Amino acid sequence: MQSFEQEEKSRLERFIVAGLLAVIFWAPLPLGSNRDWSAALLILLIAILALLRGVNLLRQSQSDRNANQRLNQPGLVMLVLLSSTQVWVAAQWLIGWSDNPAASFQYLMLGIAYTLMFVMILSLFNTRKRLTLLLSVFLVSGAFQAFWGASMVLSGVEWLFGVPKEYYLGKATGTFVNRNHLAGYLEMTIGLGIGLMLALRDGKAFRWRNIIELLLGPKTKIRLAIVIMVIGLVMTQSRMGNAGFFSSLLIVGSIFVLITKEHRLRNSLLLASFIIIDMIVISQYFGLERLKDRIINTEVSISQEDGKLVFDINDLRGLAFTNSIPLAQEKPLIGHGAGSFEVVFMAYAGPNFGGHFDKAHNDYIQFWVEYGIIGALPLLIFALFALYQAFRALKNKQSAYRSGVGFGAAMAIIAIIIHSASDFNLQIPANAMTFVIVCAIAVLANSHKNKRLRA
Repeated sequence: MQSFEQEEKSRLERFIVAGLLAVIFWAPLPLGSNRDWSAALLILLIAILALLRGVNLLRQSQSDRNANQRLNQPGLVMLVLLSSTQVWVAAQWLIGWSDNPAASFQYLMLGIAYTLMFVMILSLFNTRKRLTLLLSVFLVSGAFQAFWGASMVLSGVEWLFGVPKEYYLGKATGTFVNRNHLAGYLEMTIGLGIGLMLALRDGKAFRWRNIIELLLGPKTKIRLAIVIMVIGLVMTQSRMGNAGFFSSLLIVGSIFVLITKEHRLRNSLLLASFIIIDMIVISQYFGLERLKDRIINTEVSISQEDGKLVFDINDLRGLAFTNSIPLAQEKPLIGHGAGSFEVVFMAYAGPNFGGHFDKAHNDYIQFWVEYGIIGALPLLIFALFALYQAFRALKNKQSAYRSGVGFGAAMAIIAIIIHSASDFNLQIPANAMTFVIVCAIAVLANSHKNKRLRA
């Protein structure tokens, strides 16, 4: 009887794990879950899995819960930070400090969903087998998004998720509406993919005769997925997306090579291959030249229509940023309310601003405007603490696996930190959830167990 109950609990846990992996793959598909219906569905799916998780925990003995499910100290610190922001958003909504209560409620529900996802990832993927499975799902999801975006552009039949594409024709967007959001998603999944490849490297000394095996060895499938994702990233023609990715690769790669004395040549050649082969050779045929021209030719474009000055939307981003600073300074501590940027900014900018902005195109200023310092500061500390955990794992000399996973998490976090200065990836539910999971992976890189948990 006891064995049957144990098997039933184990079966339910495996179902929850499978459900979480399915949600991770699903989230980017319906336009990045950036529609009311798809965001609501994402919240509902996570809530159901969290409820099942709670039921399964209640059915376990106290000793099993303590042995297998307890969060470590870094995970608890990050949970407190993430939860404190949700408490603050709830206060904004309940007390009436929000200029857009409906949007604040939606952001509160999303924030709670991200927090639940963070807890479930930490508690359920804390073995090496499951952590590898989690990284593999992100690898498959990123490769699918890149393949879909690239194939739509190359075929000329441009569709998103079941609907024809209206914007960014000729640029890869995957199933996202905005090319920058596909770029943001790929920055994270490529980083995790490179981390997985490094994590699975063997400890053998490098020999020049093994150079072909280094590029086309047993990890060819991972390598191919990374190549597809790099092609997709370049085809987005997202300037900050590509800058964020390659900057993070250079930063983290340089640190990794400098602090890892063993197999330094092997690691250097592996990392150099991502830059040389992917960017210069392969991507040359998939839009690298157009991306370069777009970066070089970026300039202010002002025209006059019907007696009004019309600015190019890229130039309006800078104006939106500068005009957002006074908004943040109006309520620097408490903010205008989560999700209220569109309401307060368009009222402040006026009808002659030249464009409609529902997002600030800068995650930092938008969090400040909406959450205030009280709500935004915990999120900043959350991200920086996760980055610290990633680098802590990267420096691990006893475990190539931990070091590789830390490398991937650090790359993904730094790429988004850079990209967030000119876009709003963290306002897109699929990307925000992915970023929270990446931060959980940074913790797991140090704390996961290299053995099966007792079911």
